[in-house]
Parts: sequence; C-alpha cells; structure tokens
Amino acid sequence: KDFWSFTVYDSQTRSMLQTDDPLPGIDGKRKGLESNSDGSITLYLGPKAPAGKEENWVQTLPGKSFNVMYRMYGPLEAWFDKTWKVGDFELMEDIAAVEGPVKTKHQTDIPSQITTPDKVQTRIGTLEFFDGLPTDETIELIYNNLDFTRGVQAFLNCIPIASMSAIRKGMREGGVEESNIVGIYENLMDSRSLFLTANTTVNYVWGWLDLKDGPIVVESPPGVLGLVDDFTFKYVADIGNAGPDKGAGGKFLFLPPGYEGKVPNGYFAYKCPTFGNWLALRAFPTADDPQAGVKGAKKHLRIYKLSEAKNPAPVKFLNWSGKAINTIHGNDFSFFEEVDAVIQEEPSSAFDSETLGLLAHIGIQKGKPFEPDARMKKILVEAAAVGNATARAISFDTRDRTMFYYPDRQWKITFNGGYKFTKENGERHLDGRAFFHYVATGNTPAMEAVLMGAGSQYVFAERDSKGRYLDGGKNYEITVPPNAPVKDFWAFMVYSGQHRSMLQTDQKFPGIDSNKKNLKKNKDGSVTVHFGPKAPEGQENNWVQTLPNKSFNLLFRLYGPLQPWFDKTDWKLGDFELVK
Repeated sequence: KDFWSFTVYDSQTRSMLQTDDPLPGIDGKRKGLESNSDGSITLYLGPKAPAGKEENWVQTLPGKSFNVMYRMYGPLEAWFDKTWKVGDFELMEDIAAVEGPVKTKHQTDIPSQITTPDKVQTRIGTLEFFDGLPTDETIELIYNNLDFTRGVQAFLNCIPIASMSAIRKGMREGGVEESNIVGIYENLMDSRSLFLTANTTVNYVWGWLDLKDGPIVVESPPGVLGLVDDFTFKYVADIGNAGPDKGAGGKFLFLPPGYEGKVPNGYFAYKCPTFGNWLALRAFPTADDPQAGVKGAKKHLRIYKLSEAKNPAPVKFLNWSGKAINTIHGNDFSFFEEVDAVIQEEPSSAFDSETLGLLAHIGIQKGKPFEPDARMKKILVEAAAVGNATARAISFDTRDRTMFYYPDRQWKITFNGGYKFTKENGERHLDGRAFFHYVATGNTPAMEAVLMGAGSQYVFAERDSKGRYLDGGKNYEITVPPNAPVKDFWAFMVYSGQHRSMLQTDQKFPGIDSNKKNLKKNKDGSVTVHFGPKAPEGQENNWVQTLPNKSFNLLFRLYGPLQPWFDKTDWKLGDFELVK
C-alpha cells in the first residue's frame, strides 16, 4: 500500500554496510528509478554500477560479505497468500569480480569484539569464515555440535520426565493398569526391585492416576506419608502426615488438565497439569504389628472416578514384595524414547516452551513420530552417554558447596533450591534438579519443610571422611550420636553407584535402622554401624554388607525429625571412617 525497500547489511557486524552511500539501500519511492516495460523493477548490487543503471544500483564492497533485508510497508493480500513473489539474487557472471578491500567515504572503526576472525581455534576444531560467513566445513561442524549439545541439555533437563516415564512403565509391567489397581509391598521392598531411593523400612503403596476419563478421588488411609507428582515429576499434593488431612485420612480430588466442571465440596481438590499422575504412599509398621500399615492401607484406601462416587469399585492390591520390577530410566538412546512417550501422551501446556523447543530440535515433537535419521541417532547416542556422565559427575562430585548439609562433612542435601529447584533470585538450580532426579524420586516440599516431629528428612553421602569414594571392597564405620533427634526412627540405606537402586547383596534388605531388634549400642547410647564385605566379629547385628568392586552410596533418613537436626549444633552426624 505504501512502499517497499531493500537495505544492505554487513555480515560481519550485522549493521548497515558502510559504503560511499550514507544510505546503503533502495526503495520504491526513489526518484529516477527505472522500470521495465512490464512494470517490474530490476535492481543491481555490486561494487560498481552497470552502465546506465546508476539509479537502480546499491553499492557493495570487494572482500566484504553482505546480506539484504526486503521490507514491505503496508503489505497487501498478494504478499501473504504468496501469489506475488519477489525473486532471488542472480549472479551477473559476465561482470568480473573486483578485488578488495577498498576504503569508502562512510567507513568507521569497527570494534574487534563485534567481528569474527577468518579462523578461530576451538575445542571442536578450527572454524573458518569468509568475512563472518562460516564455510561449508565449519557449518557441518557447528550443526553437529549444536545437535549434540542440545541432545546433552535435553538429557539433563528431561531426567524428571524420563524417570517418571520409566516408573509408569515399570508399574504397568507390575500389573498396575488401572487407577484403582495399586502395587503394595506387604512384606517391604527388597533390592530385587529397581527403584531410586527406595527403602526397606516402610510399606510402599503405589498407584497411577489416569485422569483422561475425568476427575479421580483418592480416599487416603490415616497415618500414611504420601504424595502425588505429575507426569513431569512436578509436585501436585501431599497426602497424610504432611498433607492437609494431617494424617487423619481424607478425600482428595484430582482434576485433569482443562477441567471446567463443578468442584464439589468435601474434598481436598487439586488441578493437575498432566493426565498421568503418580500416587506414592508410605505406610508404617509398628513395634507391635509389622503389618499395621498394610492393614490400614487395605482397609481405608479407595481410588475411584468422581462420576462413580456413589458406588465405587474396591481397590485391587497387588503384592509386589519379592518382585523384580524396574522403574529406572535408560542412560542410552532409550532415554529419549522414554521422554517422547510422555510428550506424545500429555498436553503441551504441561511443559514450558523452552523444553518443548529443545526437544523439537532433536526430533521429539507432539503429534510427530520420533524417527531420527542415522546421523542424528548417532549424535543422540553420544549425547545420552555424555548426558549420563554429566549427571553422574553432578551427583557424585558436586562443585556446589551449598549442597553440603554440614560445611565440614560429606553429607549432602537432596533438595537444593527446594522442590521447585529455584535459587534466591528465581534462577533455576539446574544441577540441583539433575542431581535429585538422577538419584531420587518423590518430589514434595514435605522433604525440605521443617515439620517438627512429622514428615522426613534425608541426607546423601558417597564419600568417606577423607573425600574418597565409598568402595564396597573396603570396611567403614559410622557412629550415630546418642539422643538422635527423631520422633519415630532413623535409617541408613545402601544404594548401588551404578543403578542408584538398593545394592543387591546377600542381605535381602541392604540397610539398617534404629528399630532393628538387638541393635548394639555403645555405653553413651550412640550406635556404631559397620559397612563392608564381611561383618566385624561380634558386630553382625550392626553390619550392612557391601560388595567388592562395587561402588555404593547411602541415604540417612530421619522420620519425624526434631529441632536438633535442623539446628546442626548440639547434634551432628559424623562421616564414614575407613577401617584399616
């Protein structure tokens, strides 16, 4: 409607090309512009104007790369429907190129920091350019590196998604195929099940809430400690002792994405970003009855659709004790397939645009098959290997001193940046998130909240007092000081450095806790626990087996932590000491 224009830019600076003309461009309002007989206009770009074409010419410079912006002011329909098309630049091969460089009237001193040298030495090789434009060889090198680095970043950022994908897969293989079917460890979990940060001191009850057919009600048993996380491992709700029911039991209502129906009274109601949601409850044995938690869960747990609230079907309990179930994500190319499964199943609104863009770059996009070509698959196989190695470095040799619970000891917190993994200025704690989800499951503020005498607290260690990795072929001891600050009990659990699940040894339950019968105490009331391939003589009841040629790490748990734990002054847990 108004006019069109071409402006010429320097590819080095990306600013306007500095030539003899102060205005390096041309537009449809230019006086003297020559039109062809059909009304079209031919423009010429080069170091010199063709004879008689001076009014249709824009100067460029020998030895200088350039690019052009074509603008339409007041564009009309033909531009948008592409029935009118502007052509490409055609090389005038009959006119010889001009050697440069040349000095022009409007050149200024260009700061070196905004330009690119013709050759740059980097960790990925020598990068070569023509006046800021990468050569074909450099472009291939750069795109391979870009795809690789985004693959690595996708691995690190999407560990929570892949982990939950693996959990759901393992649960399905264990028979949990409907929302009102749950897996329960009636006789506790042992090391045959592959679960991150699981333990052998509580009765787990796991379910999968599928909200695709509408809201689901969970009637929780009293006295449990539980949570619901969505399919991306983001926190949805606490249930039980740390939840709004305060351990008394209650009715929880989970609403699917986009739900606009009426929310009835009488429920603790939660809107879920994803249709798939993980329900994880911990029921507790008592000194008088090891099956107390199991009985309570079976008596009180109900899971049903809101639409069936008047006549709900009973929950079907599957005993998973002794079962070999894998819920740990892959560390190879299958990792990306696990992530793709969640992207395809859930609404895009459940993910932030940065994550969706990162995944789209490597070929994971909702509604499209994940089928990388041979080149991209090779890159992603390597990206998974490096991503996995990076996650292991972050988890087992953190550079972040804020991860340490005590400044002078090896114990580390599992949540850094809280359950949302954010720092004081709102920035994402990327390493904290990668660490937690690589070694742990169960994202809830209850694990970091100061709930005196309720909930639980965790610290993690993979090194001895001298900072050396824990080696399963060596012997260690650690002393829990007297008057441990717990209302309920404390526990050590040993995990494999490889699969991060419970270490598989001759001991069915690779851990020890303060409820263990005949646990030997020292004269001052402290407890010394021994770890190694063989029990020290007379210490069999205070011993946890480890394996030669196997790395291991531990979690120390406090159920019902008390004030001295949080104060870190009068009561402090020591480090593992190597016994020579």
